[in-house]
Amino acid sequence: MAPAAMTPASSLSEARPVSFWLDDPGRPAPQPALTGDEHCDLLVVGAGYSGLWTALLAKERDPRRDVVLIEGHEAGWAASGRNGGFCAASLTHGFANGLARWPGELAKLEELGARNLDAIEAAVARYGMDCDFERTGEIDVATEPHQVEELREMQREAEELGFGGSEFLDRDAVRAQVDSPTFLGGVWDRHGVAMLNPAKLAWGLKEACLGLGVRIYEHTPGLDLAASGAGMAVRTPYGRVFARGVALGTNIFPSLVKRVRPYIVPVYDYALTTEPLSDEQLASVGWKNRQGLGDSANQFHYFRITPDHRILWGGYDAVYPYGGRLSADLDHRPETYLKLAGHFFRCFPQLEGLRFSHAWGGAIDTCSRFSAFFGTAHKGKVAYAAGFTGLGVGATRFGADVMLDLLAGEHTERTELEMVRSKPMPFPPEPLAWTGISMTKWSLARADENGGRRNLWLKAMDRLGLGFDS
Repeated sequence: MAPAAMTPASSLSEARPVSFWLDDPGRPAPQPALTGDEHCDLLVVGAGYSGLWTALLAKERDPRRDVVLIEGHEAGWAASGRNGGFCAASLTHGFANGLARWPGELAKLEELGARNLDAIEAAVARYGMDCDFERTGEIDVATEPHQVEELREMQREAEELGFGGSEFLDRDAVRAQVDSPTFLGGVWDRHGVAMLNPAKLAWGLKEACLGLGVRIYEHTPGLDLAASGAGMAVRTPYGRVFARGVALGTNIFPSLVKRVRPYIVPVYDYALTTEPLSDEQLASVGWKNRQGLGDSANQFHYFRITPDHRILWGGYDAVYPYGGRLSADLDHRPETYLKLAGHFFRCFPQLEGLRFSHAWGGAIDTCSRFSAFFGTAHKGKVAYAAGFTGLGVGATRFGADVMLDLLAGEHTERTELEMVRSKPMPFPPEPLAWTGISMTKWSLARADENGGRRNLWLKAMDRLGLGFDS
């Protein structure tokens, strides 16, 4: 009897329930927790990308500055170690979102974003971060006929406004890059996105910070924040940190500045990685230029190939838990893994029989304008950045610079931006948040099924500049 054909469910039977990036024997040991009191010039809370870049840039700006970094778990353990490894130049969650929100300063935002990505590449080289950084670009692919014209129009509009660097690919051209029968066209941004190993980037930033004299305490959550003399004090489980200034890089975790909390909600995102492709399987797909890819639906997938020839496949479901609940129980969602596996084999039927090695999820901090917002508290002694909405691998470095500018009270090209000076609309309390997000997700799914046509609810959200995304 012939063996039964592999199903999406059976392809997941050996998948490890942990981020592929974090499942690494080279994962560094954590630094000890803080016990007792510490004093410093700058305290950074959170050792994801946001906090790590802030600590590193603070020391680069002034090597004499005494910097302490505290982290509730381990550096890079949350979104920074679970994402797809797309490091984009965009600070605005893509060209279209930036054009809709800040058309008058989009040229400056694009320039700052390009410089920021260049600076990340330079830092990776300068500190010898072994994070598989590859400046391969990204292809936005169309998988429905209406998306082809939408991509063509977006690329044409970007060129007319003077933003070059992208190339429209017809069906044959995109399939010559990565072969899927579902691909109908695409736009290749050749220089504005790099691929990297996200956990190794976080670990490399941690090592660089330690090398510059930053004192890092892991398994040390910040419990509360209060004024203390001319500075601030943050209480931790076994001690306190007294600092002249505080930078909050906590993102999706509850901000120590409580008024910031209504501006962000958690979105749980999920991903799979395959076992390594054989030479024959790799040849059937192509992908010689190793770009990142994302499809153009509202409920979209992102996918890329790793240095050892696995395919990472994530996205589509963006799950908001009622009340914004954060829980390790939500890091895994078998029904989403099964859905993603089915979608994967629809995209790449030539890879039937391939198994998945890892399946995981985690929370992303999203805000109603899809890109980061910034601010200060306690008379300028505390700065924060949050709401990166899934595009934080690159933009968090820019956010770190903004926080340091704000703490210094400096007027810079960054702090003068409307994007930096304005706030998104906060999310309403429950049950309104749940109802609104559920209606938006339902409407986005209907639009995908209906040739991209947006219903009255989405049109109203568009007029108000509101939405929901991962």
